[in-house]
Amino acid sequence: MKLVLVAAIALLDDQGRVLMAERPAGKSMAGLWEFPGGKIEPGERPEDCLIRECREELGIDIDPTALSPLTFASHAYDDFHLMMPVWTCRHWCGEPRGCEGQALKWVGRDALDRLPMPPADIPLLPAIRAAQDMATDIS
Repeated sequence: MKLVLVAAIALLDDQGRVLMAERPAGKSMAGLWEFPGGKIEPGERPEDCLIRECREELGIDIDPTALSPLTFASHAYDDFHLMMPVWTCRHWCGEPRGCEGQALKWVGRDALDRLPMPPADIPLLPAIRAAQDMATDIS
């Protein structure tokens, strides 16, 4: 089975909300909400992948020192196995926008369960909620 490496980020605002992106029409799992990120290119560090993906997909710049490792997902889909390390970030430059036409929304901890998500993202929710709680405790 093919192994696919993807890095994802939980961008947390000062209210403890996390930014979610909707997978656009034409992509696999279109209409599902996910944590921003993307495939790690050969020879690329996961952190560099996140910085690149956030610039390309969200129009924001992130300093590598603003990234904090959070958790990871390991999920077997029908035709590949996904390995996805996840980081949190509370500080970036710019206002996130859907540069590739994807819808974005800021979501509070209690609303995460109501979003349809890819199967690999669902086990991440307890760690994401804990990070959201910490973000509101710091604010």
